[in-house]
Amino acid sequence: MNISKKTGNGMKKHLLTVQTNKLAVMEQYHSIQGEGHHSGKSAYFIRLAACDVGCSWCDTKNSWNAKDHPILTNNTIVENVLKSKCNFVVITGGEPTLYDLTYLTTALKTHNIKIAIETAGTNTLKAELDWVTFSPKKFKASLEDYYTLSDELKIVICNKNDFIWAEEYASKMKDSCKLYLQAEWSKRDEINPEIVKYIKKNPKWRISLQSHKYLNIK
Repeated sequence: MNISKKTGNGMKKHLLTVQTNKLAVMEQYHSIQGEGHHSGKSAYFIRLAACDVGCSWCDTKNSWNAKDHPILTNNTIVENVLKSKCNFVVITGGEPTLYDLTYLTTALKTHNIKIAIETAGTNTLKAELDWVTFSPKKFKASLEDYYTLSDELKIVICNKNDFIWAEEYASKMKDSCKLYLQAEWSKRDEINPEIVKYIKKNPKWRISLQSHKYLNIK
């Protein structure tokens, strides 16, 4: 999937850097993907710093300020991925679409590495990707581009009203998009049983469990 088109909606001004060879990186590490469609898969995570959404329940709030984290060249990031010998990369944040990721993803592609991204869809996507996980949030509106760009819709459920919100987004996605419901972690004991009941009545959805947290791994 080559995602490189621009919508011309003025979002370019929100990119944190025009130097596509450098990115603010909170952390990068090799682990197991614990969420959504690729759950259980070996993955190398690149967590970029900075966020324009600011969810109140975010579990990585220390990623929000890019100035708190080192600036790395894309070449350094790619070298670290290659050292891990992992052929599947997940770019996350923060909000990774604040950056132009074309340089990074193109470089990774030269090494036949599959690339996924998780985004709230608040900015134009500039990257060459194999998988797009769209996780819209109520705290900031998403771009309509993601209704057709996304391979996976993941809705975080905090209360019963969020099921209605989830269905509103599901109705807008392309037919092939996978649909996931995930409990906000601090409310998992309360919300997961509700998700199970909901999926039994609405089998187009699947549950995402954040299995890496149950396994106590990063």
